[in-house]
Amino acid sequence: MNQDYEDRMLEAFIQTPKKFKWYKEAFSKFNINGIKRIAWVWSWWAFFGGGFWYLLYRKAYLAGIVSFFIAIILNMIVPFWGPVMFYIIMGGYSVYFVYKKYLSLKSKIESKIEDKEKRIETMRILGGYNKWVIWVAGVIYSILFLLFVALLVNNS
Repeated sequence: MNQDYEDRMLEAFIQTPKKFKWYKEAFSKFNINGIKRIAWVWSWWAFFGGGFWYLLYRKAYLAGIVSFFIAIILNMIVPFWGPVMFYIIMGGYSVYFVYKKYLSLKSKIESKIEDKEKRIETMRILGGYNKWVIWVAGVIYSILFLLFVALLVNNS
């Protein structure tokens, strides 16, 4: 495959032009001369979202749901420090799960569709991100913040 096609597929998947270069560079760390590997790529969005919100935003649903349950379990086992460490880990490795989602989707599309332009259009439809995740996360974090403030006020 040529580089123009690869760039257009990635761009269709990412759908945020100002982030294309960042994702292209990040994804290149997971593929060294055709050999796939996991690597640390820091994302503040993944860190602050505990991986969960970031992965849902990038449509990596399975990884997002698994990270949510791991964070809950860690919070029960090691309150505060368990989730903090997990958030740090997810800040460094969540982009890898987005990369895996991209490869999986690209492979499915390429196995079913011959025409390159139709492949790119299909990637644009199936890839991208969920805007609703930003709103839901914002509302939930706002409610949690207000509950925290209310507890502080009531305890003083």
